[in-house]
Amino acid sequence: MNNKFIITIARQFGSGGHEIGKALAESLGIPFYDKELISLAAKDSGMDAEVFENVDERATNSLLYSLSMGLYSFGSSFSAMGDLPVNDRLYILQHKIIKKLAEEGPCVIVGRCADYVLREKENCISIFIHADLEYRKKRAIEVRGVEKARAEQVVNKTDKVRANYYSFYSGQKWGYAQNYDLCINSTDLSTEQAVELIKSYIDIKSK
Repeated sequence: MNNKFIITIARQFGSGGHEIGKALAESLGIPFYDKELISLAAKDSGMDAEVFENVDERATNSLLYSLSMGLYSFGSSFSAMGDLPVNDRLYILQHKIIKKLAEEGPCVIVGRCADYVLREKENCISIFIHADLEYRKKRAIEVRGVEKARAEQVVNKTDKVRANYYSFYSGQKWGYAQNYDLCINSTDLSTEQAVELIKSYIDIKSK
């Protein structure tokens, strides 16, 4: 397959979005970025990656003020960036990194509003992975090691945090079908089947 696309994957917690994205990248022979974006942001900023890890995909309310005051515009320098909360600094850094990676060639990027950041690129395919609640609870327990009694709470809370993050930084609704090129219910699909489904879509888009 001659893939020319950047594929972004947004995902509900426990839906297997990370695993699907990684397997897709391996199948296509292209780079994969998820937590790797934190390491790249830490390297660019000189900050400890663990600090960024604690606020990854979590929104604050300070960036709106900075934007309204004209203190920052994406793609330019920002002299007062050090005055922003870590959440906003991480988003700004990841925003720039995602754009840079997209210019370098095909890749798979998970989360971090990547579909919104790259919304103007014609060669970007945005995907949303979702699944039934019971399936996601089961995966949270078996794959993520979440306590059974807390599984539903963790799933719902994580999705709420991701939805708030996406809404805050993009102004759009997370998981809303019209914001994505392809939405996949992974409940009854293996990782391999989901990958083949996405690759079929890529083939169609390539013609």
